[in-house]
Amino acid sequence: MVEPIHQNQPVISFGTDLDEAEVAVILLHGRGSSAQAMIPLAQELQREGINFHIPQSTLNRWYPNSDFGSIESNEPDLSSALDTVNLLVKELQDHGFTLDQIVIGGFSQGACLASEYVVRNPGRYGGLFVFSGALIGPAEMVRNDQGSSWMLSYPC
Repeated sequence: MVEPIHQNQPVISFGTDLDEAEVAVILLHGRGSSAQAMIPLAQELQREGINFHIPQSTLNRWYPNSDFGSIESNEPDLSSALDTVNLLVKELQDHGFTLDQIVIGGFSQGACLASEYVVRNPGRYGGLFVFSGALIGPAEMVRNDQGSSWMLSYPC
């Protein structure tokens, strides 16, 4: 069971009303930032038919240590952060969105979290955008993920 570190934080909904949206974007903030601080980026990316879900992390960070340190050094926060993204994906699917209508992205630590989520949960997403991020873990880390080979090239 995942420790609920981030699960009780607010999620900002921005853009086209979810019932009318054709695409949903899960937008993840960076370390030391906030969901609210991602609104200007969402405004720049906003187009008719797009809804943004912007979750807030606990302590304004998704995990405590370096993106390129050991996975274990960022637990249990990292698992909680990945679970937060997973819960949002499931919520959107329950609302009728298919994976190809869900885009996941972020900035800095949020970009790393977005990358890590998609690699660990391969599927035909509507997109992934990574602003200043990479996969989490040391460069020599061996991965056994089942996604397409283009997704598994590391480092970016």
